Amino acid sequence: MRIAGLTVENLALRRGERTLFSGVGFRLAAGEALTLTGANGSGKTSLLRALAGFIAPDEGRIAFEGPAGPIDAEDARRSDVHLLGHHDGLKSARTAGEELDFQVRWTGGDADSARAAAETLGLRRLLELEVRKLSAGQRRRLALARIVASPRALWLLDEPMAPLDAAHRALFGELIGRHLAGGGLVLAAVHDPLPVASRSLELAG
Repeated sequence: MRIAGLTVENLALRRGERTLFSGVGFRLAAGEALTLTGANGSGKTSLLRALAGFIAPDEGRIAFEGPAGPIDAEDARRSDVHLLGHHDGLKSARTAGEELDFQVRWTGGDADSARAAAETLGLRRLLELEVRKLSAGQRRRLALARIVASPRALWLLDEPMAPLDAAHRALFGELIGRHLAGGGLVLAAVHDPLPVASRSLELAG
């Protein structure tokens, strides 16, 4: 399975009595990137989580498309979506290498792709360290290595470059570019622009 398109129509999300957003709609096709902007609390993270299937929207429609037509949302999310949130989801007591191997296998990659991603993101010398000993930027690079190593089409990214230094921001921009060039899709909640060409959607809150 490979996601070739994502369509969102008239989406609304509420938290208690408060409406985070309503009437949100867009279409994302293979090779495209879309950035979500807006003030803190406008619902950017919640929208990403709704697309990943972790929360249900109060109104609207989310549809995934494959090369031959519509595909089941549950199947698409299980096999072809990466979500990288504010929290990296890493087990602190494992070594970086153990955690990378586990997450890459879980999401469809293998040991070779995990090591290649570690090399690309400058993690090779850190793989024997426990995750809790890594800096915030190193932890983020470890989390990013998972999505680089595993072949999934749709990347849902929540402030993906926030803890990274300038050099690693530029590197991840190159990796996003390669993903898009290969037919991938990227939807990213950002405060700073992505270092690739993208459309923008502002959530007013």
